[in-house]
Amino acid sequence: MARRQAFAKLIAKPKFPTRHRNRCPVCGRPRGFYRKFNLCRICLRMLASRGELPGVIKASW
Repeated sequence: MARRQAFAKLIAKPKFPTRHRNRCPVCGRPRGFYRKFNLCRICLRMLASRGELPGVIKASW
């Protein structure tokens, strides 16, 4: 139920623009959000490890 409400908040426009909260479109997580990828840190890592994000590679040195 909470997850469904989080996705509803993604779609709904807030009453005031300062109340806007960036949420991950995959899981709805509000924290750990990367604007560059429009994903949360968990989904970013998951998609990058699968190779589904173009231009993102695992660092090794």
